[in-house]
Amino acid sequence: MGARLLKQTMHWPLLDANQISQRHDAVEELAGDLVLREELKSFLKQVYDIRRLSGRLSTQTAGPRDLQALAKSLQVLPLILESLQPVQSLLLATGREVFQGATSLVDLAADIQRTLVADPPLVISEGGLIASGVSAELDELRSAVQDVKSWMAQFEADEKERTGIKSLKIGFNNVFGYYIEVTKSNLAQVPVEYIRKQTMSTGERYITEALKERETYLLKASEQTQRIELEMFTQLRARAGAEVDRLYQVSEQLAWLDVLLSLSETAVELQWVRPKLNQGEQLLIEGGRHPVVEKSLPRGSFVPNLTRFSRSACRFMLLTGPNMSGKSTYLRQVGLIVLLAQMGSFVPAQSANLPLVDRIFTRVGAQDDLAGGQSTFMVEMSEAASIVKNATARSLLLIDEIGRGTSTFDGMAIAAALAEHLHDQTQAFTVFSTHYHELTELATFLPQVKNQSSPLFLLALPLK
Repeated sequence: MGARLLKQTMHWPLLDANQISQRHDAVEELAGDLVLREELKSFLKQVYDIRRLSGRLSTQTAGPRDLQALAKSLQVLPLILESLQPVQSLLLATGREVFQGATSLVDLAADIQRTLVADPPLVISEGGLIASGVSAELDELRSAVQDVKSWMAQFEADEKERTGIKSLKIGFNNVFGYYIEVTKSNLAQVPVEYIRKQTMSTGERYITEALKERETYLLKASEQTQRIELEMFTQLRARAGAEVDRLYQVSEQLAWLDVLLSLSETAVELQWVRPKLNQGEQLLIEGGRHPVVEKSLPRGSFVPNLTRFSRSACRFMLLTGPNMSGKSTYLRQVGLIVLLAQMGSFVPAQSANLPLVDRIFTRVGAQDDLAGGQSTFMVEMSEAASIVKNATARSLLLIDEIGRGTSTFDGMAIAAALAEHLHDQTQAFTVFSTHYHELTELATFLPQVKNQSSPLFLLALPLK
């Protein structure tokens, strides 16, 4: 549940500063309490996917193991509730209130574990679902079925003594049911009440009225056992199905708890910090690090860098440098840090003061869509056109290498025209990476353009 919700929060970051701050508050509180984090981690490891189990309950297709998994998950709720008693942040307190109102689910879990065996079969038809002591009638029928071997042994001993046939045997098969087998040498001693059932090469097989009655009783007991178990399980599943709405609420809060706990663990382990938010006046990242690249490198080997934008001094960074100098890494780093902040996470930096952006636009990488009739150049132009058409002053633009798929001067002209338009018309915070060093002249007549050269872009841009 938490993994799906984490993916959702990354795909749909927030635009409301209050909602983002609520997530940051919860992450900060968890990050500052090691004992609470360890307790919650141990409890959440015992929780199954309640959301999907609830979906099966709503359609009444849940099996015995589904109910047992649900019960094991719900039994953890009181422990989680106790751990959450001292929390102050709004999101964690909301989860605590939901768990407090879920006492009926704890009772449901107790009933499930009292009714079902500890390790139920996969499907209902296999039988053996209901635990002993739940139904006196069921226990009596089971006792009769389970005692069949001892009954057969006693019946065989009695018949040997009564008839004097020492080689007499009692057997069973799925075709003839229960039978008495007598060898050829002892056929003269067979009582008249024995009814011949089958002739064998080594002897004869018989039945008696007593054996027939016992067989009928055992078959009926087995059928009744399955019927009673099915009725009891169906009733239990229906009761659990009546709690689906509350189960959905609990599953949502457990998923959020998992996400917030994961974000706090990441913040502590990787030394991420809580970002500050502003309404678009500046974008300041001090000691910023690329979260993915840093994870793949030896600890401490990634060199932190600085990003500084402001409405008054620099809205447009023109980034130049050779291949493999880190330009693309830097662009992605800025985008990931802003995305992490607006999804409610801490960020990989020493400090960060970030604007609330409405969208992050990227033109990164070289790819084509030949099957769709688009070359590499056409894909670049389509992506650039989308930025020009849809970006606003509140957007974040990350543009890597415009104009590569055509001649040098044509590509340079396209890159310059796009840069001028974004500077004059869009007026969004922009990182514009290019191989065309001639474009650095834009800084001489476009006041918001500042030149930076990779790998020297970590130098601070002065605010004026």
